[in-house]
Amino acid sequence: MIAITRYPSSLPLPFSRATQAGGFLFLSGQIPMDAEGQVVKGDIRAQTTAALDRIEETLALAGATLKNVVRATVWLTDLALFADFNEVYRARFGGDFPSRSTVQAQLAMGVDVEIEIQAYLG
Repeated sequence: MIAITRYPSSLPLPFSRATQAGGFLFLSGQIPMDAEGQVVKGDIRAQTTAALDRIEETLALAGATLKNVVRATVWLTDLALFADFNEVYRARFGGDFPSRSTVQAQLAMGVDVEIEIQAYLG
């Protein structure tokens, strides 16, 4: 049987921040929030930075970094934001890019980006 570890969210919502199953870590979709859980508004660069900051914090709970990420799914409210989103994403991953899908969708709380990550821990 595979051991499953759940990393609870501090938000009053029915989901785990991440779930570890065997050697994989599955993060819930992350919208741009600050360290106190407040939604970050602003341009797509600021929102992407905030979302990736929270993702890195969650990865660290399991002893991982962005280098462990093998898959990302990105939702943008407008594909016209794609180039500016990619600038921040490219800088944060530093050329060590995971597989990725990017789609356009309406997102909760009026944000412009949501990122979901899967990482391999070994």
